[in-house]
Amino acid sequence: MKLHPLSIPYRALSRGASVGLMLFFVGQSLSGNDALPFPLAGPALVTLAAVGVLAAALWQVAYYRRFEYELTDDGLEIASGVVSRRNREIPLRRIQNVDISRNVVQRALGVAVLDLETAGGGGTEASLRYVGYDEAKRLQREIQRLKRGATETGAEATEAGDEREDLLLELETGELALLSALQFDFRYLSLLAFGPAAFPFVPGVAELAVFGGIVLVALLVAALWALSAAVTFARYYGFRLTRVGDELRYERGLLQRYDGSIPLAKVQTLTLDANVLMRRFGYTTLAVETAGYGPGQAPSGGSEAAVPLATRERVLRLAREVEDFELPEFSRPPERARTRYAVRFALGLGALVGVLWVLWQATGRPVVWYAPLLPLGFVVLAPVAAHLKWRHRGYATGENHVFTRNGFWTQTTKVVPYYRVQTVIQTGTVFQRRRRLASVVVDTASSAGGVAAAVDVDAETAAELREFVAEKLQESLRRRVDESASRNAD
Repeated sequence: MKLHPLSIPYRALSRGASVGLMLFFVGQSLSGNDALPFPLAGPALVTLAAVGVLAAALWQVAYYRRFEYELTDDGLEIASGVVSRRNREIPLRRIQNVDISRNVVQRALGVAVLDLETAGGGGTEASLRYVGYDEAKRLQREIQRLKRGATETGAEATEAGDEREDLLLELETGELALLSALQFDFRYLSLLAFGPAAFPFVPGVAELAVFGGIVLVALLVAALWALSAAVTFARYYGFRLTRVGDELRYERGLLQRYDGSIPLAKVQTLTLDANVLMRRFGYTTLAVETAGYGPGQAPSGGSEAAVPLATRERVLRLAREVEDFELPEFSRPPERARTRYAVRFALGLGALVGVLWVLWQATGRPVVWYAPLLPLGFVVLAPVAAHLKWRHRGYATGENHVFTRNGFWTQTTKVVPYYRVQTVIQTGTVFQRRRRLASVVVDTASSAGGVAAAVDVDAETAAELREFVAEKLQESLRRRVDESASRNAD
């Protein structure tokens, strides 16, 4: 099979424009160099850029002619390379996720990018750039069908049954607007560091920024909130989640459209996320981490989020479509951990004051003497911050799963099946050991989305938890082996 014919002009224009502009600016920078045998100016520069565009276009024609792929019963075979040839065969059993992405131009042309991820892969194992959208969907369906063990004989007769879709979630316009408003990315607040230079044309704003920047911060937070809402709206526009057999399928995106699959048999961890606003209004999100990659690492930049926003009850119902569990009562760290957090926050404020004082001295004392001491006013909030951090941490164990919870601004709850556990690690820093504390990390085949960790647990309890999870892992593996042997005997 060949790539779509329109991939030639599309790749030629995109790559040719880059090469042409690069040659144009390089030639312009060398135009005054006496070492060149002839001057590069005017028509010569344009000719040089045109030659670069033509060379890139010819290369893409050769790339198209030399690129071939074929889907067999065993895997996907790809032959590529213009000068040096590369032949790859990706076994079906290794393929975890099959994602389709299309930007606005690609949707207009009817082409798409097909990315395949494999177990343990930190990046894309194979990418078909570009095939027709219908061909991409066919490959996505065929790969999943072959992975389920369907045979060619009678496949067409059963295709309708295999492809029956059950709609699980579809975001309406109102729900998408609510998602955009509530799912504020607090990382945008780091941009406030550029606050003093944001409004140089407003008299007095820079001076206000020195003393806390109340007006400036309010304006910037509103702007950043609008930016975050716009990004979220474009990311999840037209979100649709369905279940087809033993996999979940999603579609989403306004400018960049994504179609992907989440094989339920390869799920490693479920992650429930809810920031402060979501918890206040009773909403949460669900992300599914597979052996291929974790949330945020896919070519779709996080398209494996199974539920971008829904009520907590609805999210839990959908999560149980993937793993059968009930959220237990969480055990919090001991109270001495809360004292440790308060001391750490106070010491952090003290260090900040020290840095500001040094800067104040080094810059010639441009403001009043007490300006560097202003962060000390937040010391009274250290016990409150410590209590909130302590309250939102915990762990729990169930019959078939281990659970961890961390975070106040964004509370993250991890659900890990015992049979997916790879390693259980107990760690303790110098400061943790001083207070007889430790952390237990439950690692899976892919913890790129963040490991499940019981943080600041009593040291003796941590040892017991580590041993318990290890025993449950062995027990669950034995049970699954027995069930598999029983099915094969039948």
